[in-house]
Amino acid sequence: MMGGASENPELWAFLESLHCGVFLSGTVAAIERFGVFVALDDGPAHPVFPGVGFISFPELSWRRFEEASDVVQVGQRVSCEFLQFDTWNLEARLSLKATQLDPFQVFADTIAVGQKLPGQVTKLTPIGVFVQVADGIEGLLHLRELVRTPVGTPSDAVQVGDKITVVVTEIDRERRRIALSRRQGSSAGL
Repeated sequence: MMGGASENPELWAFLESLHCGVFLSGTVAAIERFGVFVALDDGPAHPVFPGVGFISFPELSWRRFEEASDVVQVGQRVSCEFLQFDTWNLEARLSLKATQLDPFQVFADTIAVGQKLPGQVTKLTPIGVFVQVADGIEGLLHLRELVRTPVGTPSDAVQVGDKITVVVTEIDRERRRIALSRRQGSSAGL
């Protein structure tokens, strides 16, 4: 533990004064393998870390990324939502993705079950394939929905990178999942 209110009273008071949902601005101070430090515009400096604000990888973006540097760069100005006061590390836990529209919800608002969409196969699994149907949006196309005649594995029918037409069969907003078919109402069977 970094120390309680008695060791860092100014920092403790600042963090304790923050309320969940408030937006804080700052500059990306460091990108580490476990998250991103943000030097906040307001409040005192951290006694050890390069910034009082901290963004964990899941809170960086709604979209998939390989490295934090795919989303932010050191020196970049950011505005983030305050999530909580981490009393162990004396830091403000932040969310950058809370400042962005959720692409899944936008997709779900604009697409209907039964709608045909062009897509690209992004991943093959034993149970089916994942198909990107919009920027950052992938759905699962089960093996049984892939082709009209049974195949042993997805690679018997498609390969990563193949462009195919799919039909949306289910949109699960709560679990953030999309089910797809090539057979149901689709003439795109292989």
